[in-house]
Amino acid sequence: MSLDQLQSDVNMSLKKGDSVRVGTLRFLISAVRNYAIATYGNAWETSLKEEDILDVIKKQVKTHKESVAAFTKAGRSDLSVKEQQELDVLQAFLPSELSDSDLKIMLSDVVSGGDVSNFGLLMKSAMAKVQGKADGGRVSAILKQLLQEKQV
Repeated sequence: MSLDQLQSDVNMSLKKGDSVRVGTLRFLISAVRNYAIATYGNAWETSLKEEDILDVIKKQVKTHKESVAAFTKAGRSDLSVKEQQELDVLQAFLPSELSDSDLKIMLSDVVSGGDVSNFGLLMKSAMAKVQGKADGGRVSAILKQLLQEKQV
């Protein structure tokens, strides 16, 4: 995925009249450009990688999930619905996440070979092994579950 693909998606969405998608993608393009300029300086256009774009999308997805939860808790269903719509647009650009069973298999190696007394180091090696294919919260929960099973 590139900025050109995102921009063409904006153009198609404009023609369809999908204002939520247009606004979400414009905000995403702006965030990607800001990230690229901050990271690569003047050479951002040639240095920008697909992984950079995915990182920005993941950060925005996390922010939208937090906003949906906050608005729902505050009883602002109108804002919650808007944030959920934007979240749905962004999640379509992310690769599919690993299932819980696949995640358990992958993390069992980390638990068996790591120092169970230091959760931070285990989490670091788990996230390196998962390589962004699962949310950090899910990884943490499954890692804790595996550690409890190992101690019992």
